[in-house]
Amino acid sequence: MPIEPGHERPAPRPRRARPDTPPADPDLAARALEIHRRLCPVYGCPIPYFHSLDPLSELVSSLLSHRTRNADSGRAFKALRARYPDWRQVLDADTAEIEATIAGVTWPELKAPRIQAVLRAVAERRGALDLGFLRDMTVEAARAWLEAIPGIGPKTSAAVLSFSVLRMPALPVDSHHHRVAQRLGLVGPRIDVGPAHPVLRAQLPADWSAQDLYDNHEVLMLHGQQVCHHRSPACGACVLLDLCPTGQARCASP
Repeated sequence: MPIEPGHERPAPRPRRARPDTPPADPDLAARALEIHRRLCPVYGCPIPYFHSLDPLSELVSSLLSHRTRNADSGRAFKALRARYPDWRQVLDADTAEIEATIAGVTWPELKAPRIQAVLRAVAERRGALDLGFLRDMTVEAARAWLEAIPGIGPKTSAAVLSFSVLRMPALPVDSHHHRVAQRLGLVGPRIDVGPAHPVLRAQLPADWSAQDLYDNHEVLMLHGQQVCHHRSPACGACVLLDLCPTGQARCASP
């Protein structure tokens, strides 16, 4: 039963998902800006948003996309929506049916119950399956609200705010983005994807718009996909080679 406005259940105390981050080193901030400046003409900033989903739908889409090719997660999302036009139907459905519907993604046996658990948490905390209220919060408050739900981490919370119709200034970091940032020395070799979020965001101007941050994520991600490959990066063809200690070491190797 929906909860009347003003009588929402108290939210659980958010877990500390992102440690306090000191201001970025000025040299790294300057490098981050120069990287953005060089990559934008290559990949065509401003880059059009690839989704115009409501935030709850974007949340489910993001959960499906973990460690999965975009084409496969996109097909799974469309199949899920075709079979269950309303997210309440997904929440109430048999988990095995959901798993079969999203079979094309990586680990459908884990993602099916996780999606239901996340939807259930949203419904219990808000009294409705709707995340539109996040637009009235600050980015940090909205991310903390989302990340208090088990199964939602920094990448997913940022994706919901940035990629959905909310268009809020959050910086997602995926594996390609993270790999390029590490090779360029923007984050250390021991900083994983989750902890890299506040570090990389702090290197960019605080007043950047949602489009600016989306562009930054997209150009680094695209560069990782098209040039800075995981196994055999094309360092000799990279416009960032003079800024990249990893690329310079590779080119200098016999």
